This record gives sequence, C-alpha cells and structure tokens, in this order.
Amino acid sequence: MSLSQLARQIAPSPTLALNEEARILREKGEAVIHLGAGEPKNKAHIAAILSSAAELTAGEIKYTPTEGTPSLRKAVIRYTEENYDRLPAPENVIVSSGAKQALYNLLFTILNPQDEVIILAPYWVSYPEMVKMLYGVPVIVTPEDGSFYPRFEDVKRVVTSYTKAIIVNSPNNPSGAIYSEEFVRQLVEFCEEKGIFYISDDIYHKLVFSGKTWANPYKYTNKDLENTHVISINGVSKLYGMTGFRIGWTVAPRKMVEIMINVQGQTTTTASLVQQAAAEGALTGVQSVIESLRMMLENQRNVMVNELKTFRGVTLSVPDGTYYCLPNFSAWQPDSLKLSKMLLDKARVVTVPGKEFGMEGHLRLSYCGSVKDIKEGIERMKWVLDPKSPNEIFIGDRKLVRDWL
Repeated sequence: MSLSQLARQIAPSPTLALNEEARILREKGEAVIHLGAGEPKNKAHIAAILSSAAELTAGEIKYTPTEGTPSLRKAVIRYTEENYDRLPAPENVIVSSGAKQALYNLLFTILNPQDEVIILAPYWVSYPEMVKMLYGVPVIVTPEDGSFYPRFEDVKRVVTSYTKAIIVNSPNNPSGAIYSEEFVRQLVEFCEEKGIFYISDDIYHKLVFSGKTWANPYKYTNKDLENTHVISINGVSKLYGMTGFRIGWTVAPRKMVEIMINVQGQTTTTASLVQQAAAEGALTGVQSVIESLRMMLENQRNVMVNELKTFRGVTLSVPDGTYYCLPNFSAWQPDSLKLSKMLLDKARVVTVPGKEFGMEGHLRLSYCGSVKDIKEGIERMKWVLDPKSPNEIFIGDRKLVRDWL
C-alpha cells in the first residue's frame, strides 16, 4: 500500500492514544485513574445547554456562514473588547471547530514550504506536527537552565530569514507556566519590527492562580488589528470546561481571515450550528462559571502540589495556571515513555510522557479530576517507583505486592 510520506511522518496524539487505552482498560473493569486528560469534571454551562437545546428544538439545523453565525461572532467581538482591549470588526473574526482547527487554518494560511515557526518548549504536542503537516519547519527553543521560561535572547538567536511566526501559549500547556509581561513585551515588539506573526494561543488565559495575571500581547503594540502581526486564538473548551463542544475562534487582520474562510470552506465548511449556539450561550451567559472552575482547579492544583512534595526524587515547578503540572521524574526513570507505560501497566495510572512536550524525563499530570483520584494516583505512583513506600497496595478490589524493586 502506497501512503503519503508526509502523513506517515506525523506522530499520533499521545493524549488521544492514552485516553483510548484507558477507556479499553475501564471497559475491562480495571480501576484506572486518569491523570493525563485535560478535561475537568464540571457540568457544561447551563446557558450553553439551553442555547444549543433551543436550536435542536427548533429543528432548523442547517449550514451557517463559514466564518460563523453573526450572533456568535458578535459575542466574540465583545469578548475580545473586554479581555484584549481591542474592538475587532466582524470581518476580523472566524469561528472554527475548536481552537486546534483555528490554529491549523491559520498556519495553512501563512506558511509556505520551508517557512519556520518558533515553538517554545515545553509546548503543546500538536504545534510541531501541525507545522510539519504544512511542509513548514518547527524550530524549538528550550530553556537552557531546565526551567519552563525561555529567554528572549534565546528566541532572537534562532530567527532567520525563513522565520514566519512564533507560537506563544501562556498559561502554558503542559507546564502551567505564565510568561512574564517583560518577555511578552519583548517578543511582541520584536515581531512587529521584523514582520513575524505572534500567534497567541490564549485558551487558558483566565485560568490562573495565586493572584497571577496573563500578559495581553495587544498591550504592547500600537498597531491596529488590520496592521498588527499579533493574532489571537481562543475558544470555549478550556475556559468553560466545554471540551466536547469544539468551538474556537481567531481574531486577525481581514485579509488573513478572508483566506482562512476559504481554507475552512474547502475542508469542514463550517462549525456545527448547535455547537456555535452553545458557545454563544457560554460567552453571553453568567461568567461566574469561569471563576468557579478556576477556583476548583486552583484547589486541586494545591492538592497535587502537596502530594508531589512528599514524593522523593521528584522536582516540581508549581504551575501558575491551566489544568496541568510537569514534574521531573528523571531521578527515577529518565525515559518518560517507559515511565508512563510502567505506571499504566503496574498501577493503572494514566500520565503523559514529557518527551511529547519537548521535556524528556518529565510527566504531564492533570489535576482536573477529583481530589480522591489525585491523592490515590500519586500514592500508586509512589508504590511503583519508591522502594520506601509500602510494599502492598489495593488497586480496586485487588491487593498487589511490589516485586520489582
């Protein structure tokens, strides 16, 4: 069978693969604890449910404009004005089937073969693969000090005549790190000067902890939306815990949005009307649900941090936001793929290998689940790795004895 060489080079999504493996184990009755998924246990926003239900009840589920329904784009405009201090026109907004599709459409629109995209490590696993799918070249910038905070000098050093864009995700998946105002300012000013697109993936921008704040990139440019190189991508999946609704959007110059509409029109045509209605309901409904989710996540982050502090040999940079932390387990096993598989096989705990995020030796752990799952999951991990932990453990209704240390 002859298959595309490019397609065969694209790595599978490790999170989706782990989700599927965990699902199969659960169906077999295994007591799996999932510390890998970026999906909180909250219920969907009631305004989102009612808005989508109204469309279903009406029964007129038809195509919408490729760029999104006018009412949802109006809601995005208001959201952008309130949170970014910029007032886009409707022509500056395109709605897509999730922020992931929004980013892919954007990269499709701006990249030529061999164009380079700077990606800051640790990074979301899909960034390099999307760039490669479009015949671009991902250029990874990894902090030399082992932290999660690249320096501006390190970014500037890798810029070439082929550099087309830089993707900035803050708060960051997988580390939970928030980049400083000064770092964002330097990047934005540099990108505007050099004509490099600053792609701001803001999907977690309100889910921040301990009084920290997210740096709005538009604050550091005096150019209007038609002339700036700052492009923002956002959505309802993470801020509202509405991962299944798959609605994201891009705010960009009109000429760019025009091309993105063509790209989307030739692929998915448009996002689902029902899902767009749900997103509109979330954006225009009571916004206290975001704060409720944020507070829940901060509490669960604190639980996970406290549990990991008692884990010998594990080091952790406390996350300032998002759903995740990225502790370093290299003292126990430097190969994160082997470690993740071992934890799943021995203890039925799902984690995501740090190698997939550009941080070998680390594991991404999600604190989206219950406090009970967080505590029990860390306890099981200690049982697998630490010889000073109790030698016996109950997993589900089975008593297991450690015999490999």
